[in-house]
Amino acid sequence: MSATITVVGLGSGDPDRLTLGSLKRLQEAGERYVRTKDHPVVAWLEQTGVEFTSFDEVYEAKDDFPSVYEEIVTRLLARAEAGGDGTHLVYAVPGHPQVAEATVKLLRERCPERGIPLDILGGESFLDEAFVRLGFDPIEGFLLLDASEVRGEAIDPRRHTLIGQVYDQLTASEVKLGLMELLPDDYQVVVGHALGVEGQERIERVPLFELDRLDGYGNLSLVYVPASEDESLRIRSFQRLHEIVSILRSPGGCPWDREQTHESIRKNLIEETYEVLETIDDDDPDHMREELGDLLLQIMLHSQMEEETGAFTVYDVIQELNEKLIYRHPHVFGNLNAEDAEAALNNWEAMKAEEKKRKGLEPERQSAISGVPRDLPALMKAYKLQKKAAKAGFDWEDIDGVWTKLEEEIRELKEAVTQKQDPEAQELELGDVLFSVVNAARYIGADPEQALSRTIRKFTQRFHYVEERLREQGKTPVDSTLAEMDVLWNEAKSKERE
Repeated sequence: MSATITVVGLGSGDPDRLTLGSLKRLQEAGERYVRTKDHPVVAWLEQTGVEFTSFDEVYEAKDDFPSVYEEIVTRLLARAEAGGDGTHLVYAVPGHPQVAEATVKLLRERCPERGIPLDILGGESFLDEAFVRLGFDPIEGFLLLDASEVRGEAIDPRRHTLIGQVYDQLTASEVKLGLMELLPDDYQVVVGHALGVEGQERIERVPLFELDRLDGYGNLSLVYVPASEDESLRIRSFQRLHEIVSILRSPGGCPWDREQTHESIRKNLIEETYEVLETIDDDDPDHMREELGDLLLQIMLHSQMEEETGAFTVYDVIQELNEKLIYRHPHVFGNLNAEDAEAALNNWEAMKAEEKKRKGLEPERQSAISGVPRDLPALMKAYKLQKKAAKAGFDWEDIDGVWTKLEEEIRELKEAVTQKQDPEAQELELGDVLFSVVNAARYIGADPEQALSRTIRKFTQRFHYVEERLREQGKTPVDSTLAEMDVLWNEAKSKERE
Protein backbone atom coordinates (compact mmCIF):
# COMPACT_ATOMS: atom_id res chain seq x y z
CA MET A 1 0.00 0.00 0.00
CA SER A 2 1.20 3.52 -0.76
CA ALA A 3 2.22 6.07 1.82
CA THR A 4 -0.24 8.76 2.79
CA ILE A 5 0.47 12.25 1.46
CA THR A 6 -0.42 14.89 4.02
CA VAL A 7 -0.63 18.43 2.66
CA VAL A 8 0.04 21.14 5.24
CA GLY A 9 -0.69 24.84 4.78
CA LEU A 10 2.12 27.07 6.08
CA GLY A 11 -0.11 30.12 6.42
CA SER A 12 0.28 33.61 5.06
CA GLY A 13 3.81 34.16 6.38
CA ASP A 14 3.73 34.79 10.14
CA PRO A 15 5.08 31.76 12.10
CA ASP A 16 2.71 32.66 14.98
CA ARG A 17 -0.25 31.84 12.69
CA LEU A 18 0.90 28.25 12.04
CA THR A 19 -1.60 25.93 13.71
CA LEU A 20 -0.47 23.54 16.46
CA GLY A 21 -1.83 20.56 14.52
CA SER A 22 0.16 21.49 11.42
CA LEU A 23 3.32 21.99 13.46
CA LYS A 24 2.96 18.52 15.02
CA ARG A 25 2.49 16.88 11.62
CA LEU A 26 5.58 18.63 10.32
CA GLN A 27 7.66 17.63 13.33
CA GLU A 28 6.54 13.98 13.25
CA ALA A 29 6.89 13.47 9.47
CA GLY A 30 9.44 11.01 8.18
CA GLU A 31 9.79 12.87 4.89
CA ARG A 32 9.08 16.55 4.39
CA TYR A 33 8.73 18.35 1.09
CA VAL A 34 7.96 22.00 0.44
CA ARG A 35 6.95 23.52 -2.86
CA THR A 36 9.29 26.47 -2.30
CA LYS A 37 11.52 27.63 0.54
CA ASP A 38 10.78 31.23 -0.39
CA HIS A 39 8.37 31.63 2.53
CA PRO A 40 9.05 33.14 6.00
CA VAL A 41 7.60 30.17 7.91
CA VAL A 42 9.99 27.72 6.21
CA ALA A 43 13.03 29.64 7.46
CA TRP A 44 11.63 29.67 10.99
CA LEU A 45 10.84 25.94 10.94
CA GLU A 46 14.33 25.04 9.74
CA GLN A 47 15.76 27.09 12.59
CA THR A 48 13.79 24.83 14.97
CA GLY A 49 15.16 21.69 13.33
CA VAL A 50 12.32 20.92 10.90
CA GLU A 51 14.18 20.39 7.62
CA PHE A 52 12.63 20.22 4.14
CA THR A 53 13.40 18.99 0.66
CA SER A 54 12.24 21.76 -1.64
CA PHE A 55 11.17 21.76 -5.28
CA ASP A 56 12.78 25.12 -6.02
CA GLU A 57 15.14 23.52 -8.53
CA VAL A 58 12.12 22.40 -10.58
CA TYR A 59 11.25 26.06 -11.17
CA GLU A 60 14.69 26.56 -12.73
CA ALA A 61 14.44 23.45 -14.91
CA LYS A 62 10.98 24.09 -16.42
CA ASP A 63 9.80 26.82 -18.80
CA ASP A 64 6.34 27.48 -17.35
CA PHE A 65 4.33 27.05 -14.17
CA PRO A 66 2.04 24.24 -15.42
CA SER A 67 5.13 22.15 -16.21
CA VAL A 68 6.57 22.92 -12.77
CA TYR A 69 3.39 21.82 -10.99
CA GLU A 70 3.10 18.68 -13.10
CA GLU A 71 6.67 17.67 -12.26
CA ILE A 72 6.21 18.30 -8.52
CA VAL A 73 3.08 16.16 -8.39
CA THR A 74 4.71 13.40 -10.44
CA ARG A 75 7.60 13.23 -7.97
CA LEU A 76 5.33 13.23 -4.92
CA LEU A 77 3.17 10.43 -6.29
CA ALA A 78 6.20 8.34 -7.16
CA ARG A 79 7.67 8.84 -3.69
CA ALA A 80 4.37 7.92 -2.02
CA GLU A 81 4.12 4.70 -4.03
CA ALA A 82 7.70 3.80 -3.16
CA GLY A 83 7.36 4.65 0.53
CA GLY A 84 4.83 2.01 1.48
CA ASP A 85 2.20 1.93 4.23
CA GLY A 86 3.18 3.66 7.46
CA THR A 87 5.45 6.24 5.86
CA HIS A 88 4.69 9.79 6.99
CA LEU A 89 5.10 11.96 3.89
CA VAL A 90 4.27 15.65 4.38
CA TYR A 91 4.04 18.20 1.58
CA ALA A 92 3.99 21.83 2.76
CA VAL A 93 2.65 24.71 0.68
CA PRO A 94 2.35 28.45 1.31
CA GLY A 95 -0.97 29.76 2.63
CA HIS A 96 -4.00 27.46 2.60
CA PRO A 97 -3.73 24.28 0.48
CA GLN A 98 -7.10 24.94 -1.15
CA VAL A 99 -6.48 28.57 -2.09
CA ALA A 100 -4.62 29.22 -5.36
CA GLU A 101 -2.55 26.04 -5.03
CA ALA A 102 -2.35 24.22 -8.37
CA THR A 103 -0.28 21.28 -7.07
CA VAL A 104 -2.90 20.40 -4.47
CA LYS A 105 -5.62 20.49 -7.11
CA LEU A 106 -3.60 18.01 -9.18
CA LEU A 107 -3.02 15.79 -6.15
CA ARG A 108 -6.75 15.69 -5.44
CA GLU A 109 -7.30 14.49 -9.02
CA ARG A 110 -4.44 11.99 -9.21
CA CYS A 111 -4.27 10.38 -5.75
CA PRO A 112 -7.64 8.56 -5.98
CA GLU A 113 -6.69 7.25 -9.43
CA ARG A 114 -3.44 5.81 -8.03
CA GLY A 115 -4.92 4.56 -4.74
CA ILE A 116 -2.79 6.96 -2.70
CA PRO A 117 -4.38 8.28 0.53
CA LEU A 118 -4.45 12.08 0.70
CA ASP A 119 -4.95 14.18 3.82
CA ILE A 120 -5.19 17.96 3.71
CA LEU A 121 -4.68 20.25 6.71
CA GLY A 122 -5.84 23.84 6.32
CA GLY A 123 -3.87 26.92 7.14
CA GLU A 124 -4.29 30.64 7.22
CA SER A 125 -4.42 31.89 3.64
CA PHE A 126 -3.40 35.29 2.34
CA LEU A 127 -7.14 35.99 2.15
CA ASP A 128 -7.46 36.02 5.94
CA GLU A 129 -4.78 38.69 6.25
CA ALA A 130 -6.13 40.62 3.28
CA PHE A 131 -9.58 40.95 4.83
CA VAL A 132 -8.02 42.31 8.03
CA ARG A 133 -5.19 44.42 6.68
CA LEU A 134 -7.10 45.90 3.73
CA GLY A 135 -10.28 46.36 5.74
CA PHE A 136 -13.14 45.00 3.65
CA ASP A 137 -15.88 42.47 4.27
CA PRO A 138 -16.07 39.82 1.51
CA ILE A 139 -19.82 39.42 2.04
CA GLU A 140 -20.21 42.79 0.29
CA GLY A 141 -19.16 41.05 -2.92
CA PHE A 142 -15.75 39.52 -3.43
CA LEU A 143 -13.78 38.15 -6.39
CA LEU A 144 -10.48 36.27 -6.25
CA LEU A 145 -8.43 36.07 -9.44
CA ASP A 146 -5.10 34.66 -10.47
CA ALA A 147 -2.90 37.30 -12.11
CA SER A 148 -3.08 35.36 -15.38
CA GLU A 149 -6.90 35.59 -15.41
CA VAL A 150 -7.28 39.36 -15.23
CA ARG A 151 -9.35 40.60 -18.17
CA GLY A 152 -11.90 43.37 -18.46
CA GLU A 153 -14.81 40.93 -18.77
CA ALA A 154 -13.79 39.21 -15.51
CA ILE A 155 -14.02 42.39 -13.45
CA ASP A 156 -17.14 43.78 -11.81
CA PRO A 157 -16.31 47.16 -10.20
CA ARG A 158 -19.14 46.65 -7.70
CA ARG A 159 -17.23 43.77 -6.08
CA HIS A 160 -14.00 43.82 -4.09
CA THR A 161 -11.34 42.09 -6.17
CA LEU A 162 -8.15 40.43 -4.94
CA ILE A 163 -5.53 39.38 -7.47
CA GLY A 164 -2.96 36.86 -6.29
CA GLN A 165 0.21 35.39 -7.81
CA VAL A 166 1.60 38.83 -8.71
CA TYR A 167 5.20 37.64 -8.62
CA ASP A 168 7.05 40.41 -10.43
CA GLN A 169 6.77 43.67 -12.37
CA LEU A 170 6.08 41.85 -15.63
CA THR A 171 3.09 40.10 -14.05
CA ALA A 172 2.00 43.42 -12.52
CA SER A 173 2.13 44.96 -16.00
CA GLU A 174 -0.13 42.23 -17.38
CA VAL A 175 -2.55 42.79 -14.49
CA LYS A 176 -2.53 46.53 -15.18
CA LEU A 177 -3.35 46.06 -18.85
CA GLY A 178 -6.16 43.63 -18.02
CA LEU A 179 -7.71 46.04 -15.52
CA MET A 180 -7.39 48.95 -17.93
CA GLU A 181 -9.75 47.19 -20.32
CA LEU A 182 -12.51 48.26 -17.93
CA LEU A 183 -11.15 50.73 -15.36
CA PRO A 184 -9.73 54.23 -15.94
CA ASP A 185 -5.95 54.68 -15.83
CA ASP A 186 -6.07 56.68 -12.57
CA TYR A 187 -8.31 54.25 -10.65
CA GLN A 188 -6.86 53.75 -7.16
CA VAL A 189 -5.65 50.22 -6.42
CA VAL A 190 -3.75 48.75 -3.48
CA VAL A 191 -0.61 46.62 -3.59
CA GLY A 192 0.08 44.43 -0.56
CA HIS A 193 3.39 42.71 0.14
CA ALA A 194 3.78 40.05 2.87
CA LEU A 195 0.56 40.99 4.63
CA GLY A 196 0.71 40.13 8.34
CA VAL A 197 4.43 39.32 8.32
CA GLU A 198 6.20 41.45 10.92
CA GLY A 199 8.97 43.57 9.47
CA GLN A 200 8.10 42.68 5.88
CA GLU A 201 4.55 43.95 5.36
CA ARG A 202 4.15 46.84 2.97
CA ILE A 203 0.86 48.32 1.70
CA GLU A 204 0.84 50.93 -1.08
CA ARG A 205 -2.06 52.74 -2.71
CA VAL A 206 -1.33 53.88 -6.27
CA PRO A 207 -3.19 54.88 -9.45
CA LEU A 208 -3.61 51.94 -11.78
CA PHE A 209 -1.15 53.25 -14.39
CA GLU A 210 1.68 53.08 -11.81
CA LEU A 211 1.04 49.44 -10.85
CA ASP A 212 4.07 48.04 -12.68
CA ARG A 213 6.37 50.86 -11.60
CA LEU A 214 6.58 49.66 -8.01
CA ASP A 215 9.41 47.53 -6.64
CA GLY A 216 9.23 44.62 -4.23
CA TYR A 217 6.91 42.16 -5.98
CA GLY A 218 7.37 38.55 -4.89
CA ASN A 219 5.63 35.35 -3.81
CA LEU A 220 3.70 37.19 -1.07
CA SER A 221 2.41 40.07 -3.21
CA LEU A 222 -1.18 40.79 -4.22
CA VAL A 223 -3.24 43.55 -5.81
CA TYR A 224 -6.53 44.75 -4.35
CA VAL A 225 -9.12 46.59 -6.44
CA PRO A 226 -11.60 48.28 -4.08
CA ALA A 227 -15.29 48.01 -4.91
CA SER A 228 -17.10 51.07 -6.24
CA GLU A 229 -20.74 51.95 -6.88
CA ASP A 230 -19.76 54.46 -9.58
CA GLU A 231 -21.92 53.34 -12.52
CA SER A 232 -19.61 55.05 -15.00
CA LEU A 233 -17.05 52.30 -14.32
CA ARG A 234 -19.41 49.73 -15.83
CA ILE A 235 -20.03 51.72 -19.00
CA ARG A 236 -17.72 49.40 -20.97
CA SER A 237 -19.35 46.17 -19.78
CA PHE A 238 -21.78 44.01 -21.73
CA GLN A 239 -23.80 43.44 -18.55
CA ARG A 240 -24.44 47.17 -18.29
CA LEU A 241 -25.64 47.28 -21.92
CA HIS A 242 -28.08 44.46 -21.18
CA GLU A 243 -29.37 46.36 -18.14
CA ILE A 244 -29.82 49.60 -20.10
CA VAL A 245 -31.82 47.92 -22.88
CA SER A 246 -33.92 46.12 -20.28
CA ILE A 247 -34.66 49.43 -18.53
CA LEU A 248 -35.59 51.13 -21.81
CA ARG A 249 -38.15 48.39 -22.49
CA SER A 250 -39.49 48.33 -18.91
CA PRO A 251 -42.76 50.03 -17.78
CA GLY A 252 -40.75 52.94 -16.44
CA GLY A 253 -38.53 53.16 -19.49
CA CYS A 254 -38.82 54.90 -22.85
CA PRO A 255 -42.36 55.00 -24.37
CA TRP A 256 -40.97 54.62 -27.90
CA ASP A 257 -38.79 51.61 -27.05
CA ARG A 258 -41.65 49.92 -25.19
CA GLU A 259 -43.93 50.13 -28.23
CA GLN A 260 -41.53 48.51 -30.67
CA THR A 261 -41.94 44.99 -32.04
CA HIS A 262 -39.79 42.75 -34.20
CA GLU A 263 -41.75 43.93 -37.23
CA SER A 264 -41.62 47.63 -36.42
CA ILE A 265 -37.82 47.75 -36.17
CA ARG A 266 -37.08 45.14 -38.84
CA LYS A 267 -36.03 47.81 -41.32
CA ASN A 268 -33.72 49.38 -38.72
CA LEU A 269 -31.65 46.21 -38.64
CA ILE A 270 -31.17 46.38 -42.39
CA GLU A 271 -30.41 50.11 -42.39
CA GLU A 272 -27.87 49.83 -39.58
CA THR A 273 -26.16 46.94 -41.38
CA TYR A 274 -25.71 49.04 -44.49
CA GLU A 275 -24.43 51.97 -42.46
CA VAL A 276 -21.77 49.67 -41.01
CA LEU A 277 -20.86 48.56 -44.53
CA GLU A 278 -20.49 52.20 -45.55
CA THR A 279 -17.93 52.82 -42.79
CA ILE A 280 -16.02 49.73 -43.93
CA ASP A 281 -15.98 51.01 -47.50
CA ASP A 282 -14.84 54.43 -46.29
CA ASP A 283 -12.16 52.89 -44.02
CA ASP A 284 -13.46 55.08 -41.19
CA PRO A 285 -12.71 53.34 -37.83
CA ASP A 286 -14.20 56.09 -35.67
CA HIS A 287 -17.49 56.09 -37.53
CA MET A 288 -17.39 52.29 -37.75
CA ARG A 289 -17.22 52.05 -33.94
CA GLU A 290 -20.39 54.13 -33.66
CA GLU A 291 -22.28 52.25 -36.37
CA LEU A 292 -21.32 48.83 -34.97
CA GLY A 293 -22.83 50.02 -31.70
CA ASP A 294 -26.06 50.95 -33.46
CA LEU A 295 -26.16 47.51 -35.09
CA LEU A 296 -25.51 45.82 -31.74
CA LEU A 297 -28.42 47.79 -30.26
CA GLN A 298 -30.77 46.21 -32.80
CA ILE A 299 -29.60 42.74 -31.76
CA MET A 300 -30.06 43.66 -28.10
CA LEU A 301 -33.59 44.98 -28.71
CA HIS A 302 -34.73 41.87 -30.60
CA SER A 303 -33.21 39.65 -27.90
CA GLN A 304 -34.84 41.70 -25.14
CA MET A 305 -38.26 41.31 -26.76
CA GLU A 306 -37.84 37.53 -26.65
CA GLU A 307 -36.54 37.66 -23.07
CA GLU A 308 -39.77 39.40 -22.08
CA THR A 309 -41.78 36.48 -23.47
CA GLY A 310 -39.51 33.91 -21.83
CA ALA A 311 -38.35 32.46 -25.16
CA PHE A 312 -34.63 33.26 -24.82
CA THR A 313 -32.20 35.93 -23.62
CA VAL A 314 -29.22 37.58 -25.27
CA TYR A 315 -27.04 35.27 -23.19
CA ASP A 316 -28.70 32.31 -24.91
CA VAL A 317 -27.80 33.95 -28.22
CA ILE A 318 -24.19 34.27 -27.09
CA GLN A 319 -24.12 30.68 -25.84
CA GLU A 320 -25.40 29.31 -29.13
CA LEU A 321 -22.90 31.39 -31.07
CA ASN A 322 -19.99 30.29 -28.87
CA GLU A 323 -21.00 26.64 -29.18
CA LYS A 324 -21.30 26.99 -32.96
CA LEU A 325 -17.91 28.66 -33.31
CA ILE A 326 -16.19 26.00 -31.23
CA TYR A 327 -17.98 23.12 -32.96
CA ARG A 328 -17.36 24.42 -36.47
CA HIS A 329 -13.66 25.08 -35.86
CA PRO A 330 -12.33 21.62 -34.97
CA HIS A 331 -9.01 22.69 -36.47
CA VAL A 332 -8.73 25.29 -33.70
CA PHE A 333 -10.60 23.79 -30.72
CA GLY A 334 -10.32 20.12 -31.68
CA ASN A 335 -7.81 17.74 -33.22
CA LEU A 336 -8.35 18.37 -36.93
CA ASN A 337 -5.94 20.30 -39.12
CA ALA A 338 -6.50 23.12 -41.61
CA GLU A 339 -3.47 24.20 -43.60
CA ASP A 340 -5.20 27.11 -45.34
CA ALA A 341 -8.44 29.09 -45.57
CA GLU A 342 -9.99 26.64 -48.02
CA ALA A 343 -9.41 23.70 -45.66
CA ALA A 344 -10.86 25.72 -42.78
CA LEU A 345 -13.96 26.48 -44.89
CA ASN A 346 -14.34 22.78 -45.72
CA ASN A 347 -14.23 21.95 -42.00
CA TRP A 348 -16.90 24.60 -41.41
CA GLU A 349 -19.20 23.17 -44.07
CA ALA A 350 -18.66 19.61 -42.82
CA MET A 351 -19.57 20.57 -39.27
CA LYS A 352 -22.65 22.45 -40.54
CA ALA A 353 -23.80 19.27 -42.26
CA GLU A 354 -23.20 17.30 -39.07
CA GLU A 355 -25.27 19.84 -37.11
CA LYS A 356 -28.19 19.32 -39.53
CA LYS A 357 -28.00 15.58 -38.97
CA ARG A 358 -28.13 16.08 -35.22
CA LYS A 359 -31.20 18.26 -35.64
CA GLY A 360 -32.89 15.60 -37.77
CA LEU A 361 -32.37 17.50 -41.00
CA GLU A 362 -30.73 14.90 -43.22
CA PRO A 363 -28.42 16.67 -45.71
CA GLU A 364 -29.56 14.45 -48.58
CA ARG A 365 -33.10 15.74 -48.12
CA GLN A 366 -31.98 19.34 -48.41
CA SER A 367 -31.64 21.16 -51.72
CA ALA A 368 -28.05 21.82 -52.76
CA ILE A 369 -28.91 25.52 -52.85
CA SER A 370 -30.67 25.65 -49.47
CA GLY A 371 -29.45 28.01 -46.80
CA VAL A 372 -29.31 31.25 -48.77
CA PRO A 373 -31.26 33.94 -46.88
CA ARG A 374 -34.48 34.85 -48.66
CA ASP A 375 -34.15 38.61 -48.17
CA LEU A 376 -30.56 39.06 -49.31
CA PRO A 377 -30.01 41.77 -51.96
CA ALA A 378 -30.54 40.15 -55.36
CA LEU A 379 -26.95 40.49 -56.57
CA MET A 380 -25.55 38.92 -53.42
CA LYS A 381 -28.21 36.21 -53.43
CA ALA A 382 -27.45 35.29 -57.06
CA TYR A 383 -23.76 34.97 -56.20
CA LYS A 384 -24.41 32.65 -53.24
CA LEU A 385 -26.91 30.50 -55.16
CA GLN A 386 -24.45 30.06 -58.03
CA LYS A 387 -21.64 29.10 -55.65
CA LYS A 388 -23.79 26.43 -54.02
CA ALA A 389 -24.96 25.10 -57.40
CA ALA A 390 -21.37 25.00 -58.67
CA LYS A 391 -20.30 23.08 -55.58
CA ALA A 392 -22.95 20.48 -56.43
CA GLY A 393 -21.46 20.18 -59.94
CA PHE A 394 -23.91 22.44 -61.81
CA ASP A 395 -21.38 24.72 -63.48
CA TRP A 396 -19.62 25.56 -66.73
CA GLU A 397 -16.51 23.56 -67.52
CA ASP A 398 -14.55 26.76 -68.09
CA ILE A 399 -15.08 30.51 -68.43
CA ASP A 400 -15.69 30.22 -72.18
CA GLY A 401 -19.13 28.82 -71.41
CA VAL A 402 -19.80 31.86 -69.22
CA TRP A 403 -18.90 34.28 -72.05
CA THR A 404 -21.09 32.38 -74.53
CA LYS A 405 -24.04 32.47 -72.14
CA LEU A 406 -23.53 36.17 -71.36
CA GLU A 407 -23.43 37.05 -75.08
CA GLU A 408 -26.58 35.00 -75.63
CA GLU A 409 -28.45 36.78 -72.84
CA ILE A 410 -27.35 40.23 -74.08
CA ARG A 411 -28.56 39.34 -77.58
CA GLU A 412 -31.95 38.23 -76.21
CA LEU A 413 -32.24 41.45 -74.21
CA LYS A 414 -31.52 43.51 -77.31
CA GLU A 415 -34.17 41.57 -79.23
CA ALA A 416 -36.74 42.11 -76.47
CA VAL A 417 -36.10 45.84 -76.51
CA THR A 418 -35.90 46.13 -80.31
CA GLN A 419 -39.11 44.16 -80.75
CA LYS A 420 -40.76 46.29 -78.06
CA GLN A 421 -41.86 43.28 -76.07
CA ASP A 422 -43.90 44.00 -72.96
CA PRO A 423 -42.01 45.54 -69.99
CA GLU A 424 -42.16 42.32 -67.94
CA ALA A 425 -40.48 40.32 -70.71
CA GLN A 426 -37.76 42.95 -71.07
CA GLU A 427 -37.23 42.91 -67.33
CA LEU A 428 -36.84 39.12 -67.31
CA GLU A 429 -34.25 39.32 -70.09
CA LEU A 430 -32.37 41.99 -68.16
CA GLY A 431 -32.41 39.71 -65.11
CA ASP A 432 -30.86 36.92 -67.21
CA VAL A 433 -28.06 39.28 -68.27
CA LEU A 434 -27.35 40.29 -64.69
CA PHE A 435 -27.39 36.66 -63.55
CA SER A 436 -24.84 35.82 -66.25
CA VAL A 437 -22.65 38.76 -65.19
CA VAL A 438 -22.68 37.36 -61.65
CA ASN A 439 -21.45 34.04 -63.10
CA ALA A 440 -18.55 35.87 -64.74
CA ALA A 441 -17.73 37.57 -61.43
CA ARG A 442 -17.67 34.21 -59.67
CA TYR A 443 -15.33 32.76 -62.28
CA ILE A 444 -12.76 35.53 -61.89
CA GLY A 445 -12.99 35.35 -58.08
CA ALA A 446 -14.70 38.72 -57.63
CA ASP A 447 -17.62 39.51 -55.34
CA PRO A 448 -20.19 41.20 -57.63
CA GLU A 449 -21.75 43.15 -54.77
CA GLN A 450 -18.37 44.56 -53.81
CA ALA A 451 -17.40 45.18 -57.43
CA LEU A 452 -20.59 47.14 -58.11
CA SER A 453 -20.22 49.05 -54.83
CA ARG A 454 -16.71 50.13 -55.81
CA THR A 455 -17.96 51.29 -59.20
CA ILE A 456 -20.79 53.22 -57.56
CA ARG A 457 -18.30 54.96 -55.25
CA LYS A 458 -16.10 55.77 -58.23
CA PHE A 459 -19.06 57.15 -60.18
CA THR A 460 -20.20 59.22 -57.18
CA GLN A 461 -16.73 60.76 -56.67
CA ARG A 462 -16.37 61.63 -60.33
CA PHE A 463 -19.85 63.12 -60.59
CA HIS A 464 -19.22 65.23 -57.48
CA TYR A 465 -16.03 66.48 -59.14
CA VAL A 466 -17.98 67.42 -62.26
CA GLU A 467 -20.57 69.30 -60.15
CA GLU A 468 -17.87 71.14 -58.21
CA ARG A 469 -16.02 72.25 -61.34
CA LEU A 470 -19.28 73.42 -62.94
CA ARG A 471 -20.15 75.29 -59.76
CA GLU A 472 -16.82 77.17 -60.06
CA GLN A 473 -18.00 78.24 -63.52
CA GLY A 474 -21.35 79.35 -62.15
CA LYS A 475 -23.16 76.45 -63.81
CA THR A 476 -24.99 73.21 -62.91
CA PRO A 477 -25.33 69.89 -64.77
CA VAL A 478 -28.83 70.89 -65.88
CA ASP A 479 -27.63 73.92 -67.87
CA SER A 480 -24.44 72.27 -69.18
CA THR A 481 -23.93 70.19 -72.29
CA LEU A 482 -22.98 66.53 -72.21
CA ALA A 483 -19.75 67.40 -74.03
CA GLU A 484 -18.80 69.90 -71.29
CA MET A 485 -19.52 67.38 -68.56
CA ASP A 486 -17.63 64.66 -70.43
CA VAL A 487 -14.48 66.79 -70.47
CA LEU A 488 -14.71 67.26 -66.72
CA TRP A 489 -15.46 63.55 -66.24
CA ASN A 490 -12.24 62.62 -68.06
CA GLU A 491 -10.42 65.22 -66.00
CA ALA A 492 -11.66 63.49 -62.83
CA LYS A 493 -10.44 60.13 -64.19
CA SER A 494 -7.00 61.64 -64.85
CA LYS A 495 -6.72 62.95 -61.31
CA GLU A 496 -7.48 59.45 -59.94
CA ARG A 497 -4.37 58.14 -61.68
CA GLU A 498 -2.10 60.85 -60.31
